Amino acid sequence: MMRANDDVAALLQEFADITAITGGDAFKARAYEKAARAVGGYREDVSKLDDKSLREIPNVGKSIADKIAEYVRTGHISVVEEARAAIPAGVRELTSIPSLGPRKAMVLYDVLGVSSVDELLEAVHEGRLRDLKGFGPKSEENILHSIALMQKAGGRILLSAAMDVAEQIVAELSAVAGCARCTYAGSLRRMKETIGDIDILVAAEDSAPFMAALRELPHTDEVIAHGEKKTSIRTTKGLQVDLRVLPPAAWGAGLQYFTGSKEHNVRTRAIAVRRGLRLSEYGLFRAKDDKMITSETEEEIYARLGLPWIPPPLREDRGEIEAGMRGELPELLVESDIRGDLHTHTDLTDGLSPLEEMLAAAAERGYAYYAVTDHAPNLFMQRMTTEKMLAQREQVRALDGKFGRMRILHGTELNIGPDGELDWPDEVLAGFDMCVASVHSHFNQSRPELTRRLIRACENPYVSVLGHPTTRRIGKRAGLDADFDAVFEACARTGTALEVDSHPERLDLRDEDILRAKQYGVKFSVDSDAHAATHLPYIRFGVGTAQRGWLTKDDVINTWPFARLERFLREGRRH
Repeated sequence: MMRANDDVAALLQEFADITAITGGDAFKARAYEKAARAVGGYREDVSKLDDKSLREIPNVGKSIADKIAEYVRTGHISVVEEARAAIPAGVRELTSIPSLGPRKAMVLYDVLGVSSVDELLEAVHEGRLRDLKGFGPKSEENILHSIALMQKAGGRILLSAAMDVAEQIVAELSAVAGCARCTYAGSLRRMKETIGDIDILVAAEDSAPFMAALRELPHTDEVIAHGEKKTSIRTTKGLQVDLRVLPPAAWGAGLQYFTGSKEHNVRTRAIAVRRGLRLSEYGLFRAKDDKMITSETEEEIYARLGLPWIPPPLREDRGEIEAGMRGELPELLVESDIRGDLHTHTDLTDGLSPLEEMLAAAAERGYAYYAVTDHAPNLFMQRMTTEKMLAQREQVRALDGKFGRMRILHGTELNIGPDGELDWPDEVLAGFDMCVASVHSHFNQSRPELTRRLIRACENPYVSVLGHPTTRRIGKRAGLDADFDAVFEACARTGTALEVDSHPERLDLRDEDILRAKQYGVKFSVDSDAHAATHLPYIRFGVGTAQRGWLTKDDVINTWPFARLERFLREGRRH
C-alpha cells in the first residue's frame, strides 16, 4: 500500500531542486534533500505521526516537520507551490535530464532562452552550447545521450511504483461483493523493469460493481473509457489502469492472454492452430465446431497445448516454448528461497537506518544471515574511515547471536577506482567476512579501460561479489560500455558472484545480461542494496529480474545454507 512518505519525499526533493536552480542557499537545498531521503525511507507512515514523532525522523527539524504536517492536513505544501511559481516551467523540465544539473538548466534558459527538451536538442545540433561557460563537446554528447534515455523510457514507470498502485487496486476490488478472483496481469505480472500501464483482471458474474468501484477510487483522476467489459482510468499520478471483468469460467484463458507477452501469445496461438484448436482470451476451442475445450485455469490451457505451465517472467519468446516442449523449464528462484541479504547499508555512511534497526528488520524477514556492507573511504562523500570501520566491526561482532539464529557478516562495499584499485590494501580486506566491489565514478572511460578495471577488481581474492555490475540507473544512466562477456568469464574464473541489485532504479544486472552471464557458469547474489529498513523488501524486484534471467535457487549464493556460503567466500580468497 502506498504511504504518504512517498509524496512528501517527492515534494521535499522538489523544493531542494528549486532552491538549487534559483541559486538559493546550498546548505538549505542539501538539508531538504537529506530530509527527502530520510522521509522516503522512514519505517512509519508520516501521516500517522504527531509533531514530536515527525521530529524524530533523521534530518527532520521543526521547520520541515511543520511542512510535513501541512501536507498531511491539506494535501500540499505552500512553500513548494510558491517556489514553483518563481521559476519557469521549462527550467524544471530541463532538470529532468539526468546529465543536466539545476544551475546549468538555468544558464540555458537565461542565456539561450531554452525552455524545453526539444529546444535544447535544437540548440545542441546548432552548436550553440559550445560557447557557453561550463559546456563543450563532451557536454553535448552527454546531453544527447541522456535525452535518448528519457525518450526511450517514454511514459513508462518503474516496476516498484506500478506494483504499489496495482496491489492497492487489487486489494480494493477484491473486497467488492461478487469478486471470485482479482489480480494484475500484463508486463507487471511478467516483472518487467518498467511498466507502461497496469492491467487488472477480475473474475465475476456481474461487472458493474467493479467498474463503479474503480471509477470511485480516491486516486482515480480521470475516466478514459467505460464499458461493460472494460474500464480505463488515469490515476492522480498520470498512470493508466485498465480493468477487465471476465466470467469466472474464462479466468485461465483471460489471465494467460492478458499477461502476454505479445510474442509469447503468438507462439501459443500457433501451437493451438497446429492442433486444430483456437485460443483467445475467452478460452481454448476446437476449431472445426467452436466447442469449448478448456478455459478455467492457465495450467489447463498450457496442458492442452502440450506444455507445462510457464511462469509469467519467462513469457517473452526467449526459448521458453522450446524448453517447455523438451521438459527443460527451470525451477525458478522464488523469494522464499532467499536466506540472507549480502549488500546493505546503515547510517554510518549513506544509509538512513542505524545498524540495530537494519538487523531487527532483517531478522523479522526470517533471514539466516545478513551482511552489513557500508561504503569504503574512497567514496569521499560517505566520510568512512578505517577507525569507523573497525568500530563498526566490533559492534557487529557483539551483536552476532543477538537476533535469533541470524548470523551477521561484517562486509564492505568497495569502490572500484579508475585503474581497478580498491579502497584498502589486502591486509585490511582480509579482516572482512566478505567484500562487494562496485563502480561509482569515472563512467565514461574507454571500453578497454572499463573492461580491465572490472576484471582487475574480480581478480582481487577478497572480492566476493561484483556489485551492480553495469552501474545503470533506469531511465537516467546507461550501463557501462565494457566487454561484459570478458567480465563474465573473469567472474566465472575467479569465483566472483555477479550481483542482481534489487533497487528498483537499478535492477542490475538486467535480465538479458543474466541470461548471457549464466552461460559462463557464473554464480549470482540477489541483494536489496537497502539504505533503510523499509528498503529490504526491494528483494522481490531482484528476484523477479532473476526469474526473467532464468535463474534457479542453486545459481544464487544467498539461497545457500550458511555453511555452503562460507565455503564459497573462503574458496574465492584462494584464486
